Amino acid sequence: MDRHVRRLTVLYDAECPLCVHLRHWLLRQPQLVPIDLVAAGSAEARRRYPDLDHRSTLREITVIGDGGQIYRGTAAWIVCLWALAEHRPKAHWLATPAGAPFARVSVLAAAKYRELTATSCAGACEVPAPSDR
Repeated sequence: MDRHVRRLTVLYDAECPLCVHLRHWLLRQPQLVPIDLVAAGSAEARRRYPDLDHRSTLREITVIGDGGQIYRGTAAWIVCLWALAEHRPKAHWLATPAGAPFARVSVLAAAKYRELTATSCAGACEVPAPSDR
């Protein structure tokens, strides 16, 4: 089975200002691997990935490779950078033991910023259960 990644899908929180900003930033970058950006928990996300836990994708960035690879958290951020022409060398470094602490701190800082700036959804961010139609 060929497990080379030729395309990525980033599931991002469309209600999060930081996530939307990063979506726009990713779209402006020269890509070595094409990136599709799909709102987490959306009908499109559920159609593409019916077996995925969509509630978890609203809490943590999830990136899916075209071969079925699933990346979450720090690994998801690193694979996004890996897909970008100008940031692939940094992604390789962040994936090393020397770079891993920097990657982890960056993800934790982004999560804290998101927590402080995102509007509370008070349960409204929950993914509706699929209908039985």
